[in-house]
Amino acid sequence: MTDWARRLTARIEAIDLAARGTKAREENYRRMTEELAEVTGTATSDGGVVTVVAEPGGAVRSVVFDAAVATTAPAALSALVTRTIARAQADAHRAQAEVVRRSLGDTGLLDRVLAEDAALFGDLPPRDPGPTPVTPRPAAPVTAPGPVPERADSPTPQPRPARRPAPGPDDDLGERSVLGQASW
Repeated sequence: MTDWARRLTARIEAIDLAARGTKAREENYRRMTEELAEVTGTATSDGGVVTVVAEPGGAVRSVVFDAAVATTAPAALSALVTRTIARAQADAHRAQAEVVRRSLGDTGLLDRVLAEDAALFGDLPPRDPGPTPVTPRPAAPVTAPGPVPERADSPTPQPRPARRPAPGPDDDLGERSVLGQASW
């Protein structure tokens, strides 16, 4: 075999090897994409009153309340739900990162994304807003049935403007253009 033929054979083998590697990477990305579509995070509040399932993008798939919700104060329940949602979202982010890590291996980019996620969506629960302030509602006025009398100081309704008159015979341009020339 000549030197030129050996070099050509080596190039063909390199191309075949690269094609096999590309095919393997393609299958790996396809599998990773399928897994990422199924990733969710689940969190249950302390005491088990609230359980939340969330997606990595922040969407909440479900919120389930335990029977103890009936004895939980509304402000406390609100804070509990908010904390549990944040924990479920953080869990979904961690699961998503684990899928990427298994598929691509440890990369500097992944580490930076995870650090940014921790800064944005960290596992720290949101600050407890405390109890919701209660503001008294004003009592509805009691009115007697029947027509409401007009008040003397109410403004008088303004008449509606007159309608534009219907077009007259001189308004039809017929076969003339707006420039005064025949349109044909």
